[in-house]
Amino acid sequence: MFIERTSVGLDVHARSVAAAAIDGVTGELVQARLAPSEEAIRAWLAGLPGPLAVVYEAGPTGFGLSRALTSQGVRCVVAAPSKLQRPSGDRVKTDARDAVHLARLLRLDEVTAVAVPTVGQESARDLVRAREDCRGDLMRARHRLSKLLLRHGIVYQGGDAWTGAHDAWLRRDAAPALGPGATRMAFDSEYEAVQLVRARRDRLDRTIGELAAGSEFSPIVHRLGCLRGVSTLTGFALAVEIGDWHRFTGATIGSFVGLTPSEHSSGASRAQGPITKTGNSHVRRLLVEAAWHHRARYMVGKTMRDRWELAPAAARVRGDQGNRRLHERWVGFLDRRKRPTVANVAVARELAGWCWSLAVMDDD
Repeated sequence: MFIERTSVGLDVHARSVAAAAIDGVTGELVQARLAPSEEAIRAWLAGLPGPLAVVYEAGPTGFGLSRALTSQGVRCVVAAPSKLQRPSGDRVKTDARDAVHLARLLRLDEVTAVAVPTVGQESARDLVRAREDCRGDLMRARHRLSKLLLRHGIVYQGGDAWTGAHDAWLRRDAAPALGPGATRMAFDSEYEAVQLVRARRDRLDRTIGELAAGSEFSPIVHRLGCLRGVSTLTGFALAVEIGDWHRFTGATIGSFVGLTPSEHSSGASRAQGPITKTGNSHVRRLLVEAAWHHRARYMVGKTMRDRWELAPAAARVRGDQGNRRLHERWVGFLDRRKRPTVANVAVARELAGWCWSLAVMDDD
């Protein structure tokens, strides 16, 4: 319930901030255009009748403003942009109107807030997302190199690509086959790009491994590692991207990452479609990739036992139950002749619930 006297909406941009304040006693609307600095915003808020509540949309400007206002005793809500209600007939959009709209929604307590991470959580999240960007860069660099060779009829036949043997073949056989001309220079450029991005990825992996072993996220990472397909990198990424796991339940976390079916129902009709793909796309991709590991027959190997040694006994038991259950789900879907991609998404949705159960588990 909204209890403050004044509700303030801020439409924050890189070079300007549109502000609107509604006085709940007098009904007065005050608007202003401010400089995009915390000092300017705090100075303007100081002239408003208190107590105050402030809202602005989550976006590229980050959470620094929220932390600054909260430290001053002002309740600040960071709104989820996709959850903001807007009249369907509203065809005029300006920064000033957006600020007023935010202030009114806050006054009505109709704002869905996002979780504001701590400084440590946000820095770890930046590292994980840098690694995700590097993964995409490496994939594109490898594609450019392989397709350059394919256009000249040079195809590797010695097994899996991007292994040590493949790298030796690139330098020993593929490069000389292109000759000394401009194409060879293009090959050298693309090959160098692959090596540089791979070295950058390896540096990020080492840093993430160090943080996963000795940081505030280590207990969750060790517990998540009891599940197949959730390595140190995946567990750390899930821990920092989700943040506060207690916001969810085993049934709701799947919808948060967009792994639940879309639906359009009216009256007696009910139609379900593909998954919603809302929420955190990085977490969704990690869960879908991890779910493929549960298709093979479940065996506890050395890698799994090494990860289990880092987790408490209750987490090991829970992880073993999850691994068996998820493999049984895979077997059931295959027996019913479900398409593997559809079955894997369903397993990923259930895997999200098992991850939640391990994340909220006490270490005692």
